[in-house]
Amino acid sequence: MERPTPLSGFPEWLPQQRIVEQQVIAKLQRTFELHGFASVQTRAVEPMAHLLAKGETSKEVYVLRRLQAEEGDNTDSGLGLHFDLTVPFARYVLENSGKLQFPFRRYQIQPCWRGERPQEGRYREFWQADIDIIDKDTLPGHYEVELPLVIADALRGLPIPAIRMHVNNRKVSQGFFRGLGIADPMEAIRIVDKIDKIGPAGVGKLLAEQLDATDAQVKACLSMAEISSPDESFVDAVRALGVTDELLDEGLAELAAVVSTAAAEAPGLVTADLRIARGLDYYTGTVYETTLDGFERLGSVCSGGRYDTLASDGKNTFPGVGLSIGVSRILGALFGNGLVSATRETPTAVLVALPEEERRRDCDRLARVLRTRDIATEVAPAAQKYGKQIRFAQRRGIPYVLFPEGESGGPEIRDIRSGEQTPVDMDSWTPPVADLRPEIRAGE
Repeated sequence: MERPTPLSGFPEWLPQQRIVEQQVIAKLQRTFELHGFASVQTRAVEPMAHLLAKGETSKEVYVLRRLQAEEGDNTDSGLGLHFDLTVPFARYVLENSGKLQFPFRRYQIQPCWRGERPQEGRYREFWQADIDIIDKDTLPGHYEVELPLVIADALRGLPIPAIRMHVNNRKVSQGFFRGLGIADPMEAIRIVDKIDKIGPAGVGKLLAEQLDATDAQVKACLSMAEISSPDESFVDAVRALGVTDELLDEGLAELAAVVSTAAAEAPGLVTADLRIARGLDYYTGTVYETTLDGFERLGSVCSGGRYDTLASDGKNTFPGVGLSIGVSRILGALFGNGLVSATRETPTAVLVALPEEERRRDCDRLARVLRTRDIATEVAPAAQKYGKQIRFAQRRGIPYVLFPEGESGGPEIRDIRSGEQTPVDMDSWTPPVADLRPEIRAGE
C-alpha cells in the first residue's frame, strides 16, 4: 500500500489532541446538563429539499449516493449530509412533537459536513455543539438572553482566549432596509452579511447592482452596519439615521433587552453589532456571532439565533432559539498555534512492570485490582530491563510504574517524575486526583 495522502478539510487529531477534544466535549456536556438541556442525536442525512430551503448552502451540501446503485434504485436519492444541527433538530421536533415536553431544552454534539474551501478553522467535516430552546406557538424573549450566558458558562475554565459575542436582530436589519425603501430587504440582509468577506465597498457595489439601491440608500445601509456598542446607545445611533418602521422599532426593543440584561449578568460578553446578519434564511430575531480574542481572523466560533418558523408543519409552529459552538474550529486553531495540549497522550495512570514473560498473568491480576477502583492501568508490552520499561512510561507521560516485587518483598509504586518508590497496599492505594486522568493544559 502506498503512503496515503491526507485529505484536506477532514482533521484527524493525534492521541494527545483527541484527549483535549474529548475533555472539552465532556465539559460542554456537563454544563449543558447543569442548565437542564437534554441530549439529542439525529441522523447524518436530511432530504435535499429540506437542506436547500434554508439559505445560501447549495454549493456546500454533500449529496449521498451509492457508487453501484442499480438502475431505478432511488433509495438514497435526494439525501444530503447535514451542514448544521439546527435544521435536523427542527425536523426532529416536528416528528416527535407529541412525545416532547415544551419548552424543550436540547443539546446536541455531533459531526457536520460542509463543502467549504479548507483553511484555518474551516473544515469539511467538523464537530459542533448546539443548544436550543424550542416552544410551541410562542417563545418568550428571555431565552434569547439566557443562551449567551450558558455558552459563557460552558467555555469558562477551558484554556481558550476570551470570547466576544456580537449580537443583532434580524428585525432591526429587515425593518431598517424596508423603511429605507430597499426593494428586497431579505436579499439586502444576505448582501450585508458578506461585509467581512468583501468589505464595505464590495457590499455597496452589490446593493447597487443587484437591488438598484441609490447612493443615499447604500450610504445609509453601510452607516447602519458600522454601529456597534456594548450598551443600549446603539438605539440612538440607529434613530439618528432617520429611518422609521414598525418592525425596526420592535427589533430595537428586543435587541436592547438582550444587550442590557447580558451587560448586567456578564459584563463584556455581549456587544450590539449591527453588521451581523447571518446568511441563513430561517433566522427571524436575535442573531449571534462570537469571536476569540486574538483569533478574529477565524470568524465566528459560536453562532446562532432565533427562528420562529423553521419548525412548522402548517398547523403547528415551534419557535426556537439556539447557539452552536464550532468545536473543531476552536480546537484546530489552538492546536495549530501550540496553545493547548493534554498532560499525557494516554489515559493510563499506572504501568505494571513485567519482570519476565512468565509473570504476565500475575501482572494482569495486579492491573485488574487497580482497574476495579477506576485507575487506568496497563501491563508493560515486553519483559525488558526495568530502565527501558520506565522510559516507555515516561515517553507516554504515564506518571506511575508498579513493580510486582520491590526491595520490600511486595509490590512497590514509583512516581517516575520524582523517582520516589514506596511499598503499596494494592487494596487501598490510589493516585492523586490530578494524576487519575490526563488534563488539559495551556501550551505544548
